[in-house]
Amino acid sequence: MPAPITFYLEQVASCAKSAEGAALPNLRTKYLDAQAAWQELANRAIVVEAERAKRDAAKEERSLIED
Repeated sequence: MPAPITFYLEQVASCAKSAEGAALPNLRTKYLDAQAAWQELANRAIVVEAERAKRDAAKEERSLIED
């Protein structure tokens, strides 16, 4: 898994843990909002990486066919 995705997922876990331990409701909400934002970044990065891998595989396949 690429470094940015790993970082994003680490932040998701950290925010979840912080939300779980938050004593105040507004603080818990803040951490849950941050968790959702980090998760969205991770999801987007995963999609981008998957598309890149598909594109690279197609490029490689075309290269083999042309040779």
